[in-house]
Amino acid sequence: MKDLCRACLLVAMLVVGCVTQRHATGNAEQEVQALLDQQVADWNAGNLAGFMQGYARSDSTRFASGGDVLLGWQTVFERYRRKYGDKETMGKLKFSDVDIQVLGRESAFAFGRWQLTRESTNISGLYTLIVRRTGDGWRIVHDHTSSASP
Repeated sequence: MKDLCRACLLVAMLVVGCVTQRHATGNAEQEVQALLDQQVADWNAGNLAGFMQGYARSDSTRFASGGDVLLGWQTVFERYRRKYGDKETMGKLKFSDVDIQVLGRESAFAFGRWQLTRESTNISGLYTLIVRRTGDGWRIVHDHTSSASP
C-alpha cells in the first residue's frame, strides 16, 4: 500500500511539474513578445531612450552587426544615436516572422525579421536576440542584427 501511495504521489508531482513548466514557458514567451512590441512602439514614437530600455543595462550587453561587435549598454545606445539620431532617420520599425524559444526559466532567444520604412530609403534584415530575465524583467543581453542587400 505504501508503494502505491508513493507511486501516486510521484505521478501527481510529475503532472504538476509539467503543467507548471508549460505555464511558465507560456508566460515567458508572452513577456518576451511584449518586450519586442514595446521596443517597436518606442522606436516608432521616436523614443530611442525608451527603445533602449529593452536592453540589459550592463557592460556585457553585446550588439553585433556588419562585422562589428559592441560591448556595453551605453556603447550600444551611442551607436543607435549616431545612426538614428532623429525621428525621420528612425522611420517606422516593424518586426515580423518572430520566433521566440524559451530556453529555461531565465533565458530565451528571439529570431525574426526587421523592416525600417523611411521617406528616403527602406532597409530590412534579420535579428537574433538572447534575452534574460533580470530584476527589471526580460532584457536583451545579446543582439546580432544583419541587413539584407538592397
